[in-house]
Amino acid sequence: MHELAVSLALIEEAERVARAHGAQRIARLRVLVGPLSGVDGELLARSYAVARAGTLTAQAALEWSAAPISVCCEQCGQTTEASAQRLLCGLCGSWHTRVVTGTELTLQSVELLDARH
Repeated sequence: MHELAVSLALIEEAERVARAHGAQRIARLRVLVGPLSGVDGELLARSYAVARAGTLTAQAALEWSAAPISVCCEQCGQTTEASAQRLLCGLCGSWHTRVVTGTELTLQSVELLDARH
């Protein structure tokens, strides 16, 4: 399960942010997970619960949300929503599209406690 490696990387980055701001603890991490990122949000949450032990995130909640999928059509130039199984233009139906959103895995915010500045 590569979600464990992702959890460890998120924790490492969150701890770097906390130390840079003089925080002693982290209260919450917010993560945006694209359906095409290769990361399962539920598995990420489960692995995070194990990985956070003994870190500044030991008591921190992980909140994740799914990013929408959108594509830009090379035929008509429009950007429309799509599904993971049908990356077609929502306007003209063309399959000549480029994924615009849906592949991201983004640490959106780190909520700190006991920050000194």
